[in-house]
Amino acid sequence: MYKISDAARRAALTVKTVRYYADIGLVKPAGRSAAGYRLYAESDIAKLGFIGRARRYSFSIEQCRDLLSLYEDDQRPSAEVKQITLEKIAEIDRKLGELQELRDELSHLAGNCHGDSRPDCPIIGNLASGLTVQ
Repeated sequence: MYKISDAARRAALTVKTVRYYADIGLVKPAGRSAAGYRLYAESDIAKLGFIGRARRYSFSIEQCRDLLSLYEDDQRPSAEVKQITLEKIAEIDRKLGELQELRDELSHLAGNCHGDSRPDCPIIGNLASGLTVQ
């Protein structure tokens, strides 16, 4: 059994993150020491590491909860795991599209800005559009 600080270090997470995962019921400590410290078993540390890696892939807490449930199920259908992953890929693709649109618009604005000592600036104009000055 490991104290929370050791469990966090072994799972490559912060103590605050491990505490948060315990508080939301994602991974519960195996027990408590006589002094009241949260104690984690090897299996808990494996789950914490699993969640940490899933979070680095930008899976949401709820997606992590679903993936963890599948991880713990030896009879899991891989189709469910794949579906969650494909949904994440689609979400990333949407975000990439939005970021590309933002980049294109900012590039256009920057290309139309003289960037000299004149006060006229299409970037400021765009950011201020729709604002009413009183």
